[in-house]
Amino acid sequence: MRLDGKIAVVTGAASGIGLAVARRLAADGAKVVIGDRNAQGVEDAAQAIGPAATALALDVADEVSCKAIIDRAVTLHGGLDILCNIAGVLDFGRFEDVDRTRWDRVISVNLTGVYQMCRAAMPHLVARRGNVVNMASAAGLVGVPYNSAYTASKHGVVGLTRALALEFSKEGVRVNAVCPGGVDTPMLHQTPPDNIDWQMVMRSASWLDSGAMATTDDIADTVAFLASAEAKRITGVAFPVDGGQTAG
Repeated sequence: MRLDGKIAVVTGAASGIGLAVARRLAADGAKVVIGDRNAQGVEDAAQAIGPAATALALDVADEVSCKAIIDRAVTLHGGLDILCNIAGVLDFGRFEDVDRTRWDRVISVNLTGVYQMCRAAMPHLVARRGNVVNMASAAGLVGVPYNSAYTASKHGVVGLTRALALEFSKEGVRVNAVCPGGVDTPMLHQTPPDNIDWQMVMRSASWLDSGAMATTDDIADTVAFLASAEAKRITGVAFPVDGGQTAG
């Protein structure tokens, strides 16, 4: 119960890593307010987690929606200690096929969404010396082919994480990012286009356990650690959980 009494907001919590993070934080004692564009999915997630969870429909690309979920957490529980920005989208494709609509969608969710959530939450996190855990990616540390928008967005998340960690260090707010490699989620199992060099993509796979993908619980373990007092001296890190993908 290392998060007993803490209040957390988790985005992208209807499935995948977001759901695993919400479950883990609740199991560690936190009250969690969870959001997702999949309104029914996030309601189902809250029911599965139990009374520690409250669900709210959330579009992280919409500034008003981001402020609403932060306000809901503060109204319900009196403050905010932890923000976990997990919501994200992946869009495989050759660069020449990534038009402005596709580019803007990925950037608006993966990067602008993190900015908007952090901006809404930061005054409350300052008040309670809380912390932020952003979901970046191994693609935020190295280039991944046929993922131009996604790679750009995740590099942006890493940069934003480091900038905020420094800016809010004197207020006692920690800001960190987790950088997973391949994780066994529905998002990673979408069918890639036929016209990409899949062998080149797979050079960016895990080396651990013959390339086995991580589970969502593997990533949730790292998020829970960074959100806890056990990581009280850790801020501004981009923490790889990638089976050696970015080791060299």
